[in-house]
Amino acid sequence: MSTTESGAPPQEAAAAPPIRTGPVIALLVVAAFVVILNETIMGVALPALMNDLNITAISAQWLTTGFMLTMAVVIPTTGLLLQRLTVRTVFFTAMGLFTLGTAIAAIAPGFGILLIGRIVQASGTAVMIPLLFTTVMTVVAPERRGRMTGVITIVISVAPAIGPTISGLVLASLPWRWMFIIVLPIALIVLGLGTLWVRNVTETRSVQFDLASIVLSALGFGALIYGLAGIGEAAEGQAPIPVWIPIVVGAVALVAFVLRQIALRETPRVLLDLRTFRSPAFSLAVAVAVVSFIALFGTLILLPIYLQSVLGLSTLDAGLALLPGGALMGILAPVVGTLFDRFGPRPLVLPGAAVSSGALWWMTTLDVASPLWLIILMHLTLTAGLGFMLTPLMTSALGSLPVHLYSHGSAIVTTLQQVAGAAGTALFVTLMSVGAENAASTGEAPVPALAHGVHTAFLVGAAISLVAVLLAVFVRRAPEGSRQPAPVAH
Repeated sequence: MSTTESGAPPQEAAAAPPIRTGPVIALLVVAAFVVILNETIMGVALPALMNDLNITAISAQWLTTGFMLTMAVVIPTTGLLLQRLTVRTVFFTAMGLFTLGTAIAAIAPGFGILLIGRIVQASGTAVMIPLLFTTVMTVVAPERRGRMTGVITIVISVAPAIGPTISGLVLASLPWRWMFIIVLPIALIVLGLGTLWVRNVTETRSVQFDLASIVLSALGFGALIYGLAGIGEAAEGQAPIPVWIPIVVGAVALVAFVLRQIALRETPRVLLDLRTFRSPAFSLAVAVAVVSFIALFGTLILLPIYLQSVLGLSTLDAGLALLPGGALMGILAPVVGTLFDRFGPRPLVLPGAAVSSGALWWMTTLDVASPLWLIILMHLTLTAGLGFMLTPLMTSALGSLPVHLYSHGSAIVTTLQQVAGAAGTALFVTLMSVGAENAASTGEAPVPALAHGVHTAFLVGAAISLVAVLLAVFVRRAPEGSRQPAPVAH
């Protein structure tokens, strides 16, 4: 998302010539829902893909991790993209990439091409949410922005949550390719409607991209997540290189990236303005959100594997088992938004963190004989806790910043959300694989060994969740002077 550079105050910029904004926003919301849904649509499909493509769980999880990692690499550039290019250009670029990636995935002959398709999909997805936020902040009156932000929150939280359910419904009677074949005409329809409805509602200006920042960002996030995901392969003796090498390379690149952003903080070439972290409220909210997304995406990738490979459920039943949790997050989003306006973040975030942590500790009791109704109840408990956390944390983080840092704060939050999701996916699958391997080495049968691996993953996840509970104690509403109206993006 972009900063305002035109010199006009936000109040004047908001009074743009009237256009029919309803169809534009509705189309962007639908487009965002469709593209974000694909973040987690592969979760339930992993066992089928592992059999059909003859790949391991460690390799299969890259279809989700690679998607989120690509988003983490692309999202930091969106602030500059939305300043330099028109809304129509960005929309057609984003939806065009997503549609192309969907087509590639639909005809992929093997794992490599399928992964390429997922990466191309993610390149378009990464731009869509910042574009939606920018358009809303530009054309929606300040007194209605809260309601619209609630709609966007539902898209961000619910679309990934119901991805496994959609996948399960498709895979119940069709091959895995149909997850992409069905989405393809929807993407084409959105593109067609975009030619009629999407209009340029923002101003553009000439900005420079700092190539070094982009390279360091991609190298840092990419190498770090690659190393994390490779821990499981190393445990099975399949890692092509020692995992410490990409982890060290990623850490060094991220340090260099941070130093580069600090050096460019007073220039328009800065990719992510890290002065946002001078706000204690922003830093704290982001830290809690990162832990929460690790738990959310780790669970979304692990539960389908457990339901199918340990309990023997079909893909349809596994997807339907996760549907109530996704629906609950959608129901809670507007309610939580109203409660936040009235009571602030801590009365919501602290109980939410405690409930989420309790749900993860509860999941450590899962075994080969756990009843399905109990697992659904555990998942509902987890999503209820996260539902009370995510919207207040996002709103509190951005609300604590001055207007000129809003776009950078949004880009940082969205980037870290994807990194946390990728890290959670890689961490949970790696711990499951290592735990299962250790149990198998002691003579346990494959299914009990996998159940032991699931227990190990949830045990570590539950321990990490305690950090979120501790940090949530210190979450406060931003001071009155810092809660400014959202800026108009140009």
